[in-house]
Amino acid sequence: MNDGELLDVATRVAGWARDGEQVEAFVARSRETEVQVFEGEVESLSSATSAGIGIRVVSGRRQGFAYAGSLDEAVIAETLGEARDNAGFASEDEFVGLAAPDGVAAADLDLWRDELVSLPADAKVARALELERAVRSGDPRIRQVEAAEWADAAMESAIATSTGIAVASQRTACYLSAYAVAGEGGDTQTGGGYSVGRAPSDLDLEKAAGDAVERATRLLGAVKPRSAHLTVVLEPRITATLLAILSGTLDGESVLKGRSLFAERLGEAVSVPGFTLVDDPTDPDAYGAGRYDAEGLATRRNVLVEDGVLQTFLYNTYAARRAGTISTASAVRGGFKGAPGTGARAVSVVAGTQSAEEILAAVGDGLLVQTVSGVHSGVNPVSGDFSVGAEGLLIKGGALAGPVRELTIASTLQRMLGGIVAVGNDLERLPSVASGVTLAIADVSMSGA
Repeated sequence: MNDGELLDVATRVAGWARDGEQVEAFVARSRETEVQVFEGEVESLSSATSAGIGIRVVSGRRQGFAYAGSLDEAVIAETLGEARDNAGFASEDEFVGLAAPDGVAAADLDLWRDELVSLPADAKVARALELERAVRSGDPRIRQVEAAEWADAAMESAIATSTGIAVASQRTACYLSAYAVAGEGGDTQTGGGYSVGRAPSDLDLEKAAGDAVERATRLLGAVKPRSAHLTVVLEPRITATLLAILSGTLDGESVLKGRSLFAERLGEAVSVPGFTLVDDPTDPDAYGAGRYDAEGLATRRNVLVEDGVLQTFLYNTYAARRAGTISTASAVRGGFKGAPGTGARAVSVVAGTQSAEEILAAVGDGLLVQTVSGVHSGVNPVSGDFSVGAEGLLIKGGALAGPVRELTIASTLQRMLGGIVAVGNDLERLPSVASGVTLAIADVSMSGA
């Protein structure tokens, strides 16, 4: 069943709406493969195909939802009945209601690659094995490859509503990742590398292997540093982690629930001039790119922070109604088994003009952060408190110096945004809702010895 057939199913179900009732059908199909190898052997190979439908019914200011992992006509009819029953038991809410066409044209995105869909499983296994070999041979100090992995997904979906939405989309994605263990004497360190794309030909196996080797070996000999206040330079993948956290605080639902440090700050300066943060699912190179959000509205480039000034929050239809505004087409969902929520899909900082090397030279003395840990427990999205474990390399005289570990970097998200002193030009795509750039932030506390 292709996306056109999925749309036929969704449209037919939406057409079963009764008078005074709204019906939404979200139909999805996906195929996913994951290969993990270890010491030249396939450790695991999984391939799964799923298809199903999620149905929302809104009636009398009440909303019900039900889903089924089948596209059988009788099962779909039964699922619609369950959604109607669930609506009958729901509490009244004046803001419930389905999205309706808003006149925004969908971006012309081609996110599907037949090259990936037709790639046989043995070729995927071969890629993972080749990656492991490349990491092992990358440096004599590599003692083990803890993980070498190939993963891919081909996803098709369709959304139709009784309010006039009828859209379909499809996309593919794949990545290679490796995790290496390096050793010298009694010291061991780890490091990871990856490459992401929409088709096998997009992936750079040598880059993934090289990153894993370099990140593991350059931390050998790491020591616990002296505590200090200094400028930290975040590598792109660490910046992406920070942006993913920030995107959660800019979620309209979080703002409405009082769970965001940015509530009541629209129009205010929250960062430095020159810092612009966007969520742009219309960017074809973004991992989370897509033509439509999870309610069927055309995605768009939402500027969250422009030249340091907070411009907007992200909303789906429900959150927008509660906030007295309009949807930013930021509805997201994990699949047909859940109703849509609100969230970012393709967050990034608008790239600056300096290279990573130029930023290091300008910083002079500081800390390059390579890895962080404890992010979920160490960052408070309401107060902004930020305290995470880290590893990296000291910066001396504008160049990388000795590696350090067993340290904590601490500040607040507010101070970090206000302390940005450089934004890199090295936009890096990750298999995540966020992309990263090299980012330098002044006056961060480093706790060590």
